[in-house]
Amino acid sequence: MNAADAAPAVPFEDSRRLTGANQYFAGPGAVLDAPATVAFDAQAETRWRAQVAQLREALQWPDGASIVRRHAGGVSLAIAAPIDQLFTATEVNEYALYQALGRRAGAQSVDGEGQPPRPHPAHFDAGEALRRLQAAARAEANPGLLALLHAAAMHAIPARLDDEALSLGEGEASRLWPLPALPDPASVPWAQLHAIPKALVTGSNGKTTTVRLLAALLAATGRRVGYSCTDGVVVDGTRLAAGDYSGPAGARTVLRAAQAQAAVLETARGGLLRRGLAVDGAGAAIVTNVSEDHFGEYGIDSLADLAEVKLVVAKALGAHGVLVLNAADPTLVTQAPRTAGVRIGWFAHDLDVASAQGTLACGVQDGQLLLREDGETRDLGAIADMPLSLGGAARYNIENIAAAVLAAHALGVPAEVMAAELLRFGAEPLDNPGRLQRWRLGDVEVVLDYAHNPEGLRGLLDLATQWRGRRLGILLGHAGNRRDADYRAVAEVVAKAHPDRVWLKDIGGNYLRGRASGEVAGILRDSLHAHGLPLEALPVCLDETAAAREALAWAQPGDLLLLPVHEPSKREAVLALLNRLQAERWHSGQVLPDLPAQPTLPKDR
Repeated sequence: MNAADAAPAVPFEDSRRLTGANQYFAGPGAVLDAPATVAFDAQAETRWRAQVAQLREALQWPDGASIVRRHAGGVSLAIAAPIDQLFTATEVNEYALYQALGRRAGAQSVDGEGQPPRPHPAHFDAGEALRRLQAAARAEANPGLLALLHAAAMHAIPARLDDEALSLGEGEASRLWPLPALPDPASVPWAQLHAIPKALVTGSNGKTTTVRLLAALLAATGRRVGYSCTDGVVVDGTRLAAGDYSGPAGARTVLRAAQAQAAVLETARGGLLRRGLAVDGAGAAIVTNVSEDHFGEYGIDSLADLAEVKLVVAKALGAHGVLVLNAADPTLVTQAPRTAGVRIGWFAHDLDVASAQGTLACGVQDGQLLLREDGETRDLGAIADMPLSLGGAARYNIENIAAAVLAAHALGVPAEVMAAELLRFGAEPLDNPGRLQRWRLGDVEVVLDYAHNPEGLRGLLDLATQWRGRRLGILLGHAGNRRDADYRAVAEVVAKAHPDRVWLKDIGGNYLRGRASGEVAGILRDSLHAHGLPLEALPVCLDETAAAREALAWAQPGDLLLLPVHEPSKREAVLALLNRLQAERWHSGQVLPDLPAQPTLPKDR
């Protein structure tokens, strides 16, 4: 059997539109991922590039980038394309790959983006294939949309596009039109439209905490602030949507909210890879850190790869925007030169570490949080007095504080306003729900958090060593889209803390990602046992809410329970339970009350 015979019927695993700036180029296009089993050698690359160039000319597209990115999982092929030709661009890219490999598609193609199955152009001879691609391009073309986008650019007005609508302007100064009813550019009230101050937050850990704090710092100036994150969309204190909205849909929801006067947008790795950015013209973009997580997806195999993806947010910055980076993260320090021409603000727990990287820096010195810019230093107060720092013990929250301060400074928040808000934020449970949230239930200490990867769990367990009482219990689970080695790394971190009991759970719903229920829990359990934990200390309770209840029922006076709960609906249920227990003065050994079932919450697109 030769290599071509051994190759899969479809020579790519994923083919998708890139609707905004992405890791390959600064605008829209399409990308496909071909597995390592496809023999895409140098000759095939030359044929693919030639085919793409021919089709660009035949379809009368402007010149654009054609990118080949080789990685351990295979190869990714990306082509820039006009914004109103992206479905066609996916077929152009696929057709060029088929031609480069000397192969023909099957009778039907299955579109992963909701389009009906139809014969792929690569099923036909070259002449018929071109006719079909030209017909697809004509059907998809939208001259009215292009005219509006051009006019918006001329007026310096931001435009936000999705599959159903176009909005011009942002927040309180925005207007929305369905794509079938776009206005003539001359009828648009351009003078009434404008951008609002906005920031993006990405990274492996601490994103949601940083989003919430930065939103609070902006709100302290009197603005109505909207933010999107893994827990939903909130505008001016009202939650408009619940669930994971850390992708493009969440960003658009905030930027189209009529009440919003400023925006803070969590920008997760998945959305950056699947669609690219939904935003431009930002005043600040934060990368909290990069740690070993999500390897093996979309050709991301190393910390350097992950940093490349996270640093895409630099492409969202406006002319005077500031990129905020972690000076204590060696990968980000190494990769920072990729963003040449962008001003960088550096943060770290230690101000000297941050200042060593640049003249705009924030960190702690002699117990004070300091903001330093071009030799001038502003004292924002004692870090131990800031509730989010937990008396100065929560090192990673201190880094989140410093990152938010730099972004707020870039967006014009005065130092005295920040200092006052930092003394308040985190004192109330609703400031940062589900993130390092503590309850004292009689004689049992309970901490609810979102820690999920080795770095996040290490930070949580480091804190636990300071609080630990008689026994330590922890919930442990993970999403299904990780390598087995990643689960073993998580288990190793937990085992080093010598917990007395670990409940193995699923992160269910959309988070199973192709794994069977209980599969991840089994890998974690086996690994924990291999590190010396007895099997009787490793119960399996796959439902997160039920596992939290089992932990509370197990607790005895003086115990510490760490409850990393990840499914949004389950986290809501556990939050409600813990708040009720606190209100009812529950203590260990008492019966736990029942709570109503929580609805399943949506995931961002």
